[in-house]
Amino acid sequence: MKNFKKTGILALVLALALGALTACGGGGSSEDKTIVVAASPTPHAEILNAAADKLAEEGWTLEVKEFEDYVQPNVATTDGDVDANYFQHVPYLEDYNAENGTDLTAVADMHYEKMAVYSETKKSLDELAEGDKIGVPNDTTNEARALKVLADNGIITLKDGVGSEATVTDIVDNPKNVEIVELEAASLPASLPDLAFGVINANYAIQADIMDKLIVAEGTDKEQEDTYVNVIVVAAENAESEKTKALVDALHSDEVRQFIEETYNGAVVAKF
Repeated sequence: MKNFKKTGILALVLALALGALTACGGGGSSEDKTIVVAASPTPHAEILNAAADKLAEEGWTLEVKEFEDYVQPNVATTDGDVDANYFQHVPYLEDYNAENGTDLTAVADMHYEKMAVYSETKKSLDELAEGDKIGVPNDTTNEARALKVLADNGIITLKDGVGSEATVTDIVDNPKNVEIVELEAASLPASLPDLAFGVINANYAIQADIMDKLIVAEGTDKEQEDTYVNVIVVAAENAESEKTKALVDALHSDEVRQFIEETYNGAVVAKF
């Protein structure tokens, strides 16, 4: 009886060990080969999907989760619900990390989008009237960028040196007494009928199909493009992971570059 017990225990230990080996891939693979990425619908999700076949060739499955706002993709990445996200530029990422105590990191430059002024009721900035309402994004970095567009076009004057941290409190001259309306970036296209003008991120303008309502785009140079390049972002501990490397390699392919060039008519510029 004693020997039987020993034999039974030994068999049980061996069975558990074999089960563990199988779960780890010793008797079949359960390796996670799905890369989940949070993204804005346009152009980010579209660009990601253009890389799906390239990833599939290397044995990876791409799953894109679309988000309409600029907060939840970072929350999902921090929480580990997704492997990466693609919707933001570095100034926004740095501001988000500082405000939330997170450690998200950019691992690849992807594209640059011009911010521009749009209108449903006016054909030119010359039609700006006293007290008109102008909508701008309400997140710190994109608001500063929008205010700079207005300043560059003579609508307002900003305090010297405010740069990417400008807010409405930094307006030192407002000759037409325009009302700056701070709105969530995603809501600006839908709010355009209630505004004289809206300064809108290109991704939301493309998604809302309002490119024909563009009045004037921000002036750009290499420094501007490099500053506001949209990036692939992951949790810091995943920066060198196999998934991250596979995702970046696929996105930085000739096929994806060609997709960007042929799809967005210069509104989205590849930066890789």
